[in-house]
Amino acid sequence: MNQLQALLNDSLIRTKHVENAAIINIKERQVCASTFGFNVPPENALNLIYAFCKNLLQVRRGGLYFKEKYYKCVRADEHSIYLQNPDGGLIVVKTKTFILVATYGVGMYPSVCVEAVEKL
Repeated sequence: MNQLQALLNDSLIRTKHVENAAIINIKERQVCASTFGFNVPPENALNLIYAFCKNLLQVRRGGLYFKEKYYKCVRADEHSIYLQNPDGGLIVVKTKTFILVATYGVGMYPSVCVEAVEKL
Protein backbone atom coordinates (compact mmCIF):
# COMPACT_ATOMS: atom_id res chain seq x y z
CA MET A 1 0.00 0.00 0.00
CA ASN A 2 1.42 3.37 -0.96
CA GLN A 3 1.08 6.62 1.00
CA LEU A 4 -1.86 7.86 -1.08
CA GLN A 5 -3.79 4.62 -0.50
CA ALA A 6 -3.05 4.87 3.21
CA LEU A 7 -4.31 8.47 3.21
CA LEU A 8 -7.56 7.44 1.49
CA ASN A 9 -8.09 4.59 3.93
CA ASP A 10 -7.25 6.57 7.07
CA SER A 11 -9.03 9.82 6.19
CA LEU A 12 -12.11 8.56 4.38
CA ILE A 13 -12.78 4.83 4.56
CA ARG A 14 -12.00 4.13 8.22
CA THR A 15 -14.00 7.17 9.30
CA LYS A 16 -16.91 5.83 7.22
CA HIS A 17 -17.32 9.17 5.43
CA VAL A 18 -17.29 7.47 2.02
CA GLU A 19 -17.57 3.93 0.63
CA ASN A 20 -14.78 4.05 -1.96
CA ALA A 21 -12.25 6.56 -3.20
CA ALA A 22 -9.57 7.02 -5.84
CA ILE A 23 -7.01 9.65 -6.76
CA ILE A 24 -6.41 10.46 -10.43
CA ASN A 25 -3.23 12.18 -11.56
CA ILE A 26 -4.39 14.82 -14.05
CA LYS A 27 -1.11 15.15 -15.95
CA GLU A 28 -0.58 11.39 -16.27
CA ARG A 29 -4.32 10.84 -16.93
CA GLN A 30 -4.52 7.76 -14.76
CA VAL A 31 -5.49 6.51 -11.32
CA CYS A 32 -2.50 6.61 -8.97
CA ALA A 33 -4.24 5.27 -5.84
CA SER A 34 -7.57 3.75 -4.88
CA THR A 35 -9.18 2.00 -1.98
CA PHE A 36 -9.27 -1.78 -1.97
CA GLY A 37 -11.53 -3.17 -4.70
CA PHE A 38 -12.41 0.20 -6.22
CA ASN A 39 -11.46 0.10 -9.87
CA VAL A 40 -11.85 3.29 -11.88
CA PRO A 41 -11.70 2.40 -15.58
CA PRO A 42 -9.36 4.60 -17.66
CA GLU A 43 -12.27 6.03 -19.67
CA ASN A 44 -13.99 7.13 -16.42
CA ALA A 45 -10.78 8.81 -15.22
CA LEU A 46 -10.54 10.69 -18.53
CA ASN A 47 -14.23 11.69 -18.33
CA LEU A 48 -13.69 13.20 -14.87
CA ILE A 49 -10.66 15.15 -16.07
CA TYR A 50 -12.61 16.34 -19.10
CA ALA A 51 -15.59 17.30 -16.93
CA PHE A 52 -13.47 19.87 -15.09
CA CYS A 53 -11.34 21.04 -17.99
CA LYS A 54 -13.86 21.43 -20.78
CA ASN A 55 -17.33 20.34 -19.81
CA LEU A 56 -18.39 21.64 -16.37
CA LEU A 57 -21.47 23.44 -17.68
CA GLN A 58 -22.64 20.27 -19.44
CA VAL A 59 -22.14 18.26 -16.23
CA ARG A 60 -24.22 20.81 -14.31
CA ARG A 61 -27.05 20.48 -16.82
CA GLY A 62 -26.91 16.84 -17.79
CA GLY A 63 -25.14 14.99 -15.01
CA LEU A 64 -22.44 12.40 -15.53
CA TYR A 65 -22.04 8.69 -16.16
CA PHE A 66 -19.55 6.93 -13.91
CA LYS A 67 -18.98 3.18 -13.93
CA GLU A 68 -22.11 2.68 -16.06
CA LYS A 69 -24.40 4.54 -13.66
CA TYR A 70 -26.01 7.92 -14.26
CA TYR A 71 -25.54 10.61 -11.61
CA LYS A 72 -27.52 13.86 -11.51
CA CYS A 73 -25.51 16.97 -10.66
CA VAL A 74 -26.47 18.60 -7.37
CA ARG A 75 -23.62 21.11 -7.15
CA ALA A 76 -20.65 22.00 -9.32
CA ASP A 77 -17.96 24.63 -9.34
CA GLU A 78 -14.43 24.84 -10.72
CA HIS A 79 -13.07 22.69 -7.86
CA SER A 80 -15.82 20.22 -6.98
CA ILE A 81 -18.76 18.29 -8.37
CA TYR A 82 -21.39 16.65 -6.19
CA LEU A 83 -23.68 14.12 -7.92
CA GLN A 84 -26.44 11.75 -6.80
CA ASN A 85 -28.47 8.80 -8.02
CA PRO A 86 -31.01 6.55 -6.25
CA ASP A 87 -28.20 4.26 -4.99
CA GLY A 88 -26.02 6.98 -3.46
CA GLY A 89 -23.69 9.63 -4.68
CA LEU A 90 -20.41 10.65 -6.18
CA ILE A 91 -18.11 13.43 -5.03
CA VAL A 92 -15.32 14.73 -7.26
CA VAL A 93 -12.78 17.30 -6.10
CA LYS A 94 -9.99 18.81 -8.24
CA THR A 95 -6.66 20.31 -7.24
CA LYS A 96 -3.91 21.48 -9.59
CA THR A 97 -2.41 17.99 -9.73
CA PHE A 98 -5.11 15.50 -8.74
CA ILE A 99 -8.77 14.65 -8.93
CA LEU A 100 -10.20 12.79 -5.96
CA VAL A 101 -13.36 10.80 -6.61
CA ALA A 102 -15.37 9.17 -3.84
CA THR A 103 -18.65 7.27 -3.61
CA TYR A 104 -21.14 7.07 -0.78
CA GLY A 105 -24.23 4.96 -0.15
CA VAL A 106 -27.88 5.73 0.52
CA GLY A 107 -27.59 5.60 4.32
CA MET A 108 -24.64 7.97 4.47
CA TYR A 109 -24.88 11.72 5.00
CA PRO A 110 -23.98 13.48 1.74
CA SER A 111 -22.91 16.73 3.41
CA VAL A 112 -20.43 14.86 5.64
CA CYS A 113 -19.07 12.97 2.62
CA VAL A 114 -18.59 16.15 0.59
CA GLU A 115 -16.95 17.96 3.49
CA ALA A 116 -14.57 15.06 4.23
CA VAL A 117 -13.47 14.76 0.61
CA GLU A 118 -13.01 18.50 0.17
CA LYS A 119 -10.90 18.69 3.36
CA LEU A 120 -8.70 15.82 2.22
